[in-house]
Amino acid sequence: MTRIAIIRKEHCNPIKCQSLCIKLCPRNRTGEECIIMGEDNKPEIDESLCTGCGICSNRCIFEAIHIINLPEELKKDPIHIYGKNGFHLYNLPIPIFGKVVGILGQNGIGKSTAIKIIAGILKPNMGDLSRKKFDINNLIEFFKGTEAQTFFEKVRDKEITISYKPQEVDIIPKKFNGKVIELLKKVDQKNKLKKIAEKLGIEKILNHDIKDISGGELQRVAIAATVLKKANLYVFDEPTSYLDVKQRIKISKFIRELADEETAVLVVEHDLIILDYMADLIHMMYGKEGCYGVVSQPKSAKAGINVYLSGYLKEENIRFRDHAIKFIAKPPVKMVKKNILTGWTEIEKKLGNFKLDAKQGTVYKNTVVGILGENAIGKTSFVKMLAGVLKIDKGSIKEKVRVSYKPQYINTESDEIVASVLKDAVANYSTQIIRPLEIKPLLLKKINQLSGGELQRVSIAACLSKEADLYLLDEPSAYLDVEQRLAVSRVIKEIAESKEKTMLVVDHDILFIDYLSEELIVFDGIPAVNGIVHGPFSMEQGMNKFLKVLGMTFRRDPESHRPRANKLDSQMDSKQKKENKFYYV
Repeated sequence: MTRIAIIRKEHCNPIKCQSLCIKLCPRNRTGEECIIMGEDNKPEIDESLCTGCGICSNRCIFEAIHIINLPEELKKDPIHIYGKNGFHLYNLPIPIFGKVVGILGQNGIGKSTAIKIIAGILKPNMGDLSRKKFDINNLIEFFKGTEAQTFFEKVRDKEITISYKPQEVDIIPKKFNGKVIELLKKVDQKNKLKKIAEKLGIEKILNHDIKDISGGELQRVAIAATVLKKANLYVFDEPTSYLDVKQRIKISKFIRELADEETAVLVVEHDLIILDYMADLIHMMYGKEGCYGVVSQPKSAKAGINVYLSGYLKEENIRFRDHAIKFIAKPPVKMVKKNILTGWTEIEKKLGNFKLDAKQGTVYKNTVVGILGENAIGKTSFVKMLAGVLKIDKGSIKEKVRVSYKPQYINTESDEIVASVLKDAVANYSTQIIRPLEIKPLLLKKINQLSGGELQRVSIAACLSKEADLYLLDEPSAYLDVEQRLAVSRVIKEIAESKEKTMLVVDHDILFIDYLSEELIVFDGIPAVNGIVHGPFSMEQGMNKFLKVLGMTFRRDPESHRPRANKLDSQMDSKQKKENKFYYV
């Protein structure tokens, strides 16, 4: 059995723990140097001396040390490692011409590392830190006898040209100063700028400065810049972040159309419905966050997602999660009278040139209500009015109740310690919130040191641990991976049920909303012009209303019961539209 020792340096703080691991290591206590202090003043573990006793990892107060016995089935060496006791990546996803190949896995498991290697941005060291120079022939030899060998031979022989869209689109304004059209003209090798801009819905912002456009617009500009380059492999790292449901569907159709006999597409995506809709094949990635990641063999999109939800890879005999993620086939819910918590009369609000109208609505106690709608349609403004953060122009909230509100955009500047911010959560909700959201390793970090996903989980924990009658969460799935999204939805449902509280949740991930919601509020109108609030409805009624506007139909997967988007004009799509059933419960 292969054993690796990983130290997550960003969690390690030897000054505060007084180098406890070095003092406790049994080999050290016999005079050997199994754990020593490295040049960066952080511990280093000699894997050849490590017995796997687990004392250092069990006693590390920061959960920074991980001694991992790798699966016996994992016989090959790593493709890449990040320094001594650093992250290990095993295997690579392989593009296939004429197909969209998706990559599915939790954050910190090497998805971006894997596609950067494929895109030629990161030169793999093949697990050898002494290797000074990368030679693609090493990769060819490593994958001898597989499809990957042929792929890397074509890369070597310059038969494959690659265009890559990075995950971090927010770095674009820092690197480029000018108008959108100037950026796109620089990369337009196909002379199709106007056509691509129209397809992606960015033609109206071409003369805007890059620094002035929204996250969703920046994402679509990055996708446009990627596909305007002449290439026969397009690589997209999280192409739907910042986008609303309508934009996600549009982008997924656009990406699907790129794949043909001469073109391959590789995509990392966390929205399962969109990944299922977009991809032909899927590589799952499993392992341990920040420690190691393994790329599985490809499966069809449907089978791959269902296997991922089950947590067990039968062919490779690997259980990578101790529980299956299960959806419930929801029977049609008949609206029954419950105890009213609050509601609103007909509300009007003007924000510059934008006008928001809310039809009369009622929210009941002990209910989780999802909120769906396009970007710039007034969802955040509506939630702010319910939270009392934004004043209503006309109309009113019926009953004033205690509100806990998690905003869409979270303050990242504070140098307060997480443990201080989550004092109530740690004291009262260790089992219900802290453990499932994996907050413990973050407790001694400052707020301004957290990543986007860490900050999101801390903000959700802070919101749910406050005493309130109504909890308002604006886009809680942003920056989170599939598993984290489903963990958050379980926490929200459990708090609602155990405390008999009401939750209103705004999000763009339909699978996330389907998993946690009992009722639905739907927004329609014209983005940036007017928004109209309808509901709450039953899930069936609300989803039918929402999907009808999108022109999409959803069915239930017979195995996992998760919602799946039907391909446009497919037999199932036509059948459901004829029956006027856009959403099967």
